[in-house]
Amino acid sequence: MADDRTTSEKGADNKVRGKVNDLKGRVKDAAGGLTGDAGLQAEGKLDRAKGKVQDTVGDVQRKIGRKKDR
Repeated sequence: MADDRTTSEKGADNKVRGKVNDLKGRVKDAAGGLTGDAGLQAEGKLDRAKGKVQDTVGDVQRKIGRKKDR
């Protein structure tokens, strides 16, 4: 199945998913810190890092898409 979305649309999608992963990670990190669950806290930090990378990829995709549209 082909993905017919533009690079800018893919970038916007990655930015949203990145923000969601970052938020999910913040919640897990805080919950792990409050309960003393080091595993949950580490999982939260990993989710936050994943979210930041995904957000950055989305930024790059959107910039590439804007240059293509010119």
